Amino acid sequence: MSGAARGRKLHLSKIYGFSCGKASFKVDHSQIGGPGFSRVVYCNEPDCFEAQINSYGDNYVRTTKYTLTTFLPKSLFEQFRRAANFYFLITGCLSFTPLAPYSAVSAILPLIVVIGATMIKEAIEDWSRKKQDMEVNNRTVKVHVGDGIFEYTQWKNLRVGDVVEVEKDGFFPADLLLLSSSYEDAICYVETMNLDGETNLKVKQALEVTAGLHENSSFKDFKAIVKCEDPNANLYSFVGSMDFDDRPYPLTPQQLLLRDSKLRNTDYIYGVVIFTGHDTKVIQNSTDPPSKRSKVERKMDKIVYLLFCILVLMSFVGSVVFGVTTGEDLDNGKTKRWYLRPDDSTVFYDPKRAFVATILHFLTALMLYGYLIPISLYVSIEVVKVLQSLFINQDLHMYYEVTDKPARARTSNLNEELGQVDTILSDKTGTLTCNSMEFIKCTIAGTAYGRGVTEVERSMARRKGSPLIHEVPIDNRNGAEEHGNIKSSVKGFNFADERIMNGKWISEPHSEVIQKFFSLLAVCHTAIPEVNEETGEISYEAESPDEAAFVIAARELGFEFFKRTQTSILLHELNPVSGIYIERSYQILNILEFNSTRKRMSVIVRNEEGKLLLMCKGADSVMLERLAKKGREFEEQTVDHMNEYADAGLRTLVLAYRGLGEEEYKKFNNEFVEAKNSVSEDREAMVDEVTEKIENDLILLGATAVEDKLQHGVPECIDKLAQAGMKIWVLTGDKMETAINIGFACSLLRQGMKQIIISLETPAIKALEKAGDKPAITMASKTSIIDQIIQGKAQVSALSGSSKAFALIIDGKSLAYALEDDIKGMFLELAIGCASVICCRSSPKQKALVTRLVKLGTGKTTLAIGDGANDVGMLQEADIGVGISGVEGMQAVMSSDIAIAQFQFLERLLLVHGHWCYRRITSMICYFFYKNIAFGFTIFLFEAYASFSGQTAYNDWYLSLYNVFFTSLPVLALGVFDQDVSARFCLKFPLLYQEGVQNVLFSWTRILGWMFNGVCSAIIIFFFCISALEKQAFRKGGEVVELDILGTTMYTCVVWVVNCQMALSVSYFTMIQHLFIWGGILVWYLFLLGYGAMSPAISSTAYKVFIEACAPAPSYWLVTLSVVITTLIPYFLYKAVQMRFFPMYHGMIQWIRLEGQSNDLDYCDMVRQRSLRTTTVGFTARLEASFRMTEKCHNKT
Repeated sequence: MSGAARGRKLHLSKIYGFSCGKASFKVDHSQIGGPGFSRVVYCNEPDCFEAQINSYGDNYVRTTKYTLTTFLPKSLFEQFRRAANFYFLITGCLSFTPLAPYSAVSAILPLIVVIGATMIKEAIEDWSRKKQDMEVNNRTVKVHVGDGIFEYTQWKNLRVGDVVEVEKDGFFPADLLLLSSSYEDAICYVETMNLDGETNLKVKQALEVTAGLHENSSFKDFKAIVKCEDPNANLYSFVGSMDFDDRPYPLTPQQLLLRDSKLRNTDYIYGVVIFTGHDTKVIQNSTDPPSKRSKVERKMDKIVYLLFCILVLMSFVGSVVFGVTTGEDLDNGKTKRWYLRPDDSTVFYDPKRAFVATILHFLTALMLYGYLIPISLYVSIEVVKVLQSLFINQDLHMYYEVTDKPARARTSNLNEELGQVDTILSDKTGTLTCNSMEFIKCTIAGTAYGRGVTEVERSMARRKGSPLIHEVPIDNRNGAEEHGNIKSSVKGFNFADERIMNGKWISEPHSEVIQKFFSLLAVCHTAIPEVNEETGEISYEAESPDEAAFVIAARELGFEFFKRTQTSILLHELNPVSGIYIERSYQILNILEFNSTRKRMSVIVRNEEGKLLLMCKGADSVMLERLAKKGREFEEQTVDHMNEYADAGLRTLVLAYRGLGEEEYKKFNNEFVEAKNSVSEDREAMVDEVTEKIENDLILLGATAVEDKLQHGVPECIDKLAQAGMKIWVLTGDKMETAINIGFACSLLRQGMKQIIISLETPAIKALEKAGDKPAITMASKTSIIDQIIQGKAQVSALSGSSKAFALIIDGKSLAYALEDDIKGMFLELAIGCASVICCRSSPKQKALVTRLVKLGTGKTTLAIGDGANDVGMLQEADIGVGISGVEGMQAVMSSDIAIAQFQFLERLLLVHGHWCYRRITSMICYFFYKNIAFGFTIFLFEAYASFSGQTAYNDWYLSLYNVFFTSLPVLALGVFDQDVSARFCLKFPLLYQEGVQNVLFSWTRILGWMFNGVCSAIIIFFFCISALEKQAFRKGGEVVELDILGTTMYTCVVWVVNCQMALSVSYFTMIQHLFIWGGILVWYLFLLGYGAMSPAISSTAYKVFIEACAPAPSYWLVTLSVVITTLIPYFLYKAVQMRFFPMYHGMIQWIRLEGQSNDLDYCDMVRQRSLRTTTVGFTARLEASFRMTEKCHNKT
């Protein structure tokens, strides 16, 4: 690589707060080589003897479930783990014995078809994964082959210790240790979207000692030994050292380039392979998500077990009757069933060995009655769920055009669970809001600036019925400028205040404080400026939307950050003396980075006057306590303004600074460098300890306020979900005031709703905290939480019969106690009694614990929805995890079951697709059991009729193909296409969703009702056929009905009945359903013709039975017609009575559609009234409450 290609940009070694100098290993060097730190990499020597001894894995990555050798055994094991499949395997094996009532081939073939279909599905899915693996493994990268020569090789051939060259926009083939880059200071820009979904660029930097390796020839004699941690899943940690030229150098995550990250804005980098293949951090993180099964599927297993019990009971009863009858066949030399020749019989009918015959008959019966168990149930449901998922994915109403992202069902296992959600637990930022921050207000030196009006303020004004002071039409630009409410066209900036805009801040009383405030915003960050070469406009790559908004705000107010040099930040800044813009530089010495524990970030800079400054911004909970006594001049006003901002739903950050002495900084920097260079797992804790000492005695400048706007349609969506009877919890890290006001804005809270607030912000607790007595604080806090919960429960109980609605609001500290084992039951009981719950200042762990508590405590279906990495635990803990593909990356989406682009799509996902999928799957399962019981009981009744002799009524292949061909396709069409109510009516009448929550369509009453219907159908079919055909002449020659004709007639009636029953059950016919239902019957007749035409050796009892016996006989057709009508009349009458006198909610909506009353507002309102609850939330509840309040006032007057 030519040195001429090297870029010259910024030097970030000090910007990112560590030095590449010689490290101190006095304390921690012993860890290297110990447990967890045993990896040794010989750089540029992958073939050396020592490297071969280590025998690290290759770089081949396999994500497939199977291999060529394991596919057959592993997939068969997966299939036969299911009880039903295992049962059919046993009966299939028994079919090769004389016990079998049918041929072995007819028993094995359906099992092979079902298992084969499932295995083919598995193979297709795995093959797609295999193709992805091949594409990745066969990518090429330049690798050093010796003598400074680099050649292309496939990723899969890389070994630990190889030196590789990755060029711009290329992906890193393994976890690499960065050695050098096209920049002189060895930095590079990395995009980690494939790892965490974040699009902002990360800056990495090599050690100084290897930064000069810019040429291919530089690696001819390069040798080094890296000793580091063993492979692990932590993306953000790396501990190790590199021995180079007999000196050790510490390694940090700053030098590690992770596999599947992308090189951006850098011409090339050189790196050495540290972790390969399945040892890389991205693969270590790719663990399977928790296995989730829907409640319907778990209940279906219980039904299968119930049918097993019925099957065993039927076999037992039949065997006992058979044994008793067989024992009585020979009585003093006289035979009762002479046709069985009991005097000269095999063991199966020998009266002298009746007990043995009973046992053998029991085994025969287990095989014969096995048709009660639907062999194709599981594979049919899998196919239907996959097709349902395709409909969800293709729904244009859930496609977000702005980001070009459709809905994605990432698993099809939980489709029906979408129709049973009782509680929704939602994140706020990025889920209910856009996570697109706009700088809208600030307070500086005790003065509030910014005249913008937030959505929350508008909502509060509507709630109170008062006009907005600053509300001005946006299109009235002149008037808007006067009031400072003009909507800025700059993304991230919606600030307007004539007092400080356009350089007028110079005239403000505290102009020097304002200057320091905006200078801090322009300097205290890790953003990277990018200049558009065509337009000259500057944009910023920032780590968060908040940080980007701050830098943009500083620029718009006259403090433009435009460039980073090797050690400084450059601004265009207004000189208050001369009144002109000048270039001003700040030398960056250290950056003390933000994390969720510190809740703040700082930079240490030297300004042009040579003064050392520490600039800090952070949450008020950690910043105010760090202020110096002399730095609290504006504290009271600032706190008041921040409370006002929180009331307006804004996110606030406190800004402060302090000056540093040279000696003080020198001491700090030595400690800081030592902590940064330590090779220890506790490195971050050591760094935090050092920074803790210097971030004190700060001088308060003011605070910022940014608005995170609600996503479009959120209030309306919450309103519909609340009308559907779902409880909505919001789990957020925001302050209580902010969360409450966002709750009002999104209709989660409403005026008149009683708020139960649980908090530890009491004078008694604060006094104990000042005293520092931790045991006393814990005891008092716990007692306080219990008392508040008891009081809350008393309030809810006292008004349980009224229309009063409650909202529970609890902060993070209180929640920690409320989730303890001895309190959480009380807390959950209180929360369930409230219409909405808001948990403030919640940590990611608390979100997961709350979700688990609701899921296990209520036993009902929970849905968690979030967009960030801090929501992953919550999503995986809930029954259904929905990820928002928003601004915070794809961590939540990658851990979710279903991904959507906007919260508003949750309405259609649940109320439409959820209801449809639940109804389709439950109806499909009920119908499956119905048709199998109707068929299986005809076999049992014929057995009883034939004194349980083991003779089946049907031909072997009739038995085998019943579930596979003649009745399987209509049920698939039901599961995919049926709609009891259209999407428009699902949304218009949201209470319809409660059918799933209350599980009315899959209750034991409904399931047993369908089973009873199957038994009744079997009884009618059997006795009607026997009575009509038993003693009547069937053919022209006067011959009576034989077994083959009786079996064919009964089977025809069964096929007609179960398919017509399907036609009666379908609410929404399509051409496909017509084709499958009536086509199934037609296929039966075609089968009779084709199978009957085969040789008798193959067709046996079916040989020309239809063409010669059944078809010419009018009684065959008359019996079929009569049986079908007679069998379906009871169900038809039941449905007619139910629809007329006891309609279910979907039945009422069907009447509206049928009678064309969908536009009759009075009639629709009458039906819709059932969906309105006085304790719910949303617009509807708000209107109802206002109506009730108006009525009360009217009655008083």
